[in-house]
Amino acid sequence: MSKSFYQGFVNKKKNSAVKEGFKQAKRKAKKERSAAIEKRFEEKRQLKAATDASALIARRAAPKKIADKKDSTGNVQEPIAAAAESLQQIVAPAPKYRATVPEILASKNKPAAISDAQMPLNKFLAHSGVCSRRDAVEIIKEGKVKVNGTVIIEPAHKVSEKDEIVCNGKKLFVTKNLVYILVNKPKDYITTTDDPQGRKTVLHLIQHATTERVYPIGRLDRNTSGVLLMTNDGELTQKLSHPSYNITKVYEAKLDKALTKADFDKILDGIQLEDGEIKADSLAYADARDKSIIGIEIHSGRNRIVRRIFESLGYDVKGLDRVMYANLTKKNVERGKWRFLSEKELRLLKYMNASYKKLPAKTPEKEPEAAALETKPAIKKVYPPAPPMDAASKLKKSKTTAANSRVSNRPEKK
Repeated sequence: MSKSFYQGFVNKKKNSAVKEGFKQAKRKAKKERSAAIEKRFEEKRQLKAATDASALIARRAAPKKIADKKDSTGNVQEPIAAAAESLQQIVAPAPKYRATVPEILASKNKPAAISDAQMPLNKFLAHSGVCSRRDAVEIIKEGKVKVNGTVIIEPAHKVSEKDEIVCNGKKLFVTKNLVYILVNKPKDYITTTDDPQGRKTVLHLIQHATTERVYPIGRLDRNTSGVLLMTNDGELTQKLSHPSYNITKVYEAKLDKALTKADFDKILDGIQLEDGEIKADSLAYADARDKSIIGIEIHSGRNRIVRRIFESLGYDVKGLDRVMYANLTKKNVERGKWRFLSEKELRLLKYMNASYKKLPAKTPEKEPEAAALETKPAIKKVYPPAPPMDAASKLKKSKTTAANSRVSNRPEKK
């Protein structure tokens, strides 16, 4: 039998892959169709606006012929009629215009009314998204904050939104509306707020989500996809970024070859890299039939740490996807889409791993009498040694032990 008979079974795509291809093609066609419709309507609006403007100009430039009218008293009403006609032209309805999305967003960005309410300086820094209140105290004491041009080193100094507050040369503004967005980041997007080379950033994915200035927590490489959290909450950002909270991250790595058992154990035991030792919290084969797909759980925040772990053992990472970050998953969020966090997720995030930041408990001071008793040496009781046992006594003891064992093994009568 020829080999062409089996050619249809080689590298056959899964049903899920075929369905995903259909979805992508349908989504692309829908997007192109909506763009074409929007372009056509925009051209019609521009043409109508130009026609109405030219008609209005021609109507105003035409000579006016007003007939003289007389009322019952015989007075001429020419001035009144001329004034009425002029007023009618002035209050004539303007051509309809449909605002575009950028204009709507620009109208939402108008500054709100400035409040006179006062607050402590460290609270102002925390609400501005700089850091937490506790860290703001240290920044203020170091003399890095100026209020109306004067250096203030007192964290409790009262300020308001009308004051000009500068931290490290940057003017601060209070962020009133806190936003929390979960993004399923695709490849070829930079995890930054601005790229000088003009490449696509993660802000392009959420440009219609909010008008607040948000920024990503942590970083994902350009070729890494998966869960990414974006917010304008500086205190939460500091908490999730600090290594003392041990925020766990779960990745799915696609390697160029199967991971051997020896290298599997090395990753769990610990690997020495150029910036120190690193070991995974948990490691598993994601697919029992394909041992090149690995699931790895890690809490380290070093740069490209997952890729460097496998590259140090001679593996090439073909694909890397973060499936979980701080117990947040990308479930029901398609690639390149986003959603807001729920109240429950936000509550769990803010109180996550709070035990890691607890201060060490102080040992209670003991009374002097109890301390003196502990310092005294304990009295040990010494018993005399047992007399040696002769052979007859040993035999008698063995028979007694055997009899007791037979009695204990006898079944009970019903």
